[in-house]
Amino acid sequence: MGGNAIGVSVIVPTHNRATLLGRALRSVQAQSLPPLELIVVDDGSNDGTEALVARDFPAARYIRQSNHGVSSARNRGIRAARGEWIALLDSDDEWLPGKLEAQLGQLRTGDCLISHTEEIWVRNGVRVNPMRKHRKYGGDIFPHCLPLCVISPSAALIHRDLFDRVGLFDEHLPACEDYDLWLRICAHHRVDFVKQPQIVKYGGHADQLSRRHWGMDRFRVHALEKLIGSGELNRPQLEAARATLAAKAAILANGAEKRGRHAEAGRYRRLQNVHAPAPDG
Repeated sequence: MGGNAIGVSVIVPTHNRATLLGRALRSVQAQSLPPLELIVVDDGSNDGTEALVARDFPAARYIRQSNHGVSSARNRGIRAARGEWIALLDSDDEWLPGKLEAQLGQLRTGDCLISHTEEIWVRNGVRVNPMRKHRKYGGDIFPHCLPLCVISPSAALIHRDLFDRVGLFDEHLPACEDYDLWLRICAHHRVDFVKQPQIVKYGGHADQLSRRHWGMDRFRVHALEKLIGSGELNRPQLEAARATLAAKAAILANGAEKRGRHAEAGRYRRLQNVHAPAPDG
């Protein structure tokens, strides 16, 4: 995108967010260290997204596909990317101007292949403080990744070698696809963390996946089942993953029973029993 461009490909998946997309793309253009390329993957929009990109962001690479979901769109962008590093940005978020420079500056001093940053949260136009469970960490963060997603896609900068090692986003997951990927990465790789906020995450709009899907732990349980069955975890990781799965399965079983979904409750109860930690003694 510029004469000083570095080897970072920025991938912005989007679906019918023309009113928000411009803010995200302008934040990429405003980077103090410009990326090699900006790729917009339009996942079947019909709201004028293509015209917006062509008119206001002609330097961006625009890729259009039929609507297959955010995982498919991100994967399409990753496969098309030319950069050594992949930076993800959701179309409803924005970066602060020094985001890429701060991450690459720290990555040069260590051996991590993935970085994320602290973030600012805005809900319905008001800045809010994240709860303690959303605290961010660096280093060996696998245990922190088990309860919920602790890396925001918009904060992530990932060396493309990691995708070769662990695979891309799971396109069969309609939500929590990022939770699934971070588990696969963090089981084997340390994470660099920039403590200063470098992104603004906006929430409260109606098309967020967390609003469209009830019981998000259903998808986390699926991701944990896959990971446990992969044979890729060491003993402490396996025990922690199984304990987390059992706890989440118990909550889902209780919820299903209250709603009269007995077959579903039975499936989660069986999962709970299979993975529950053995009693002491």
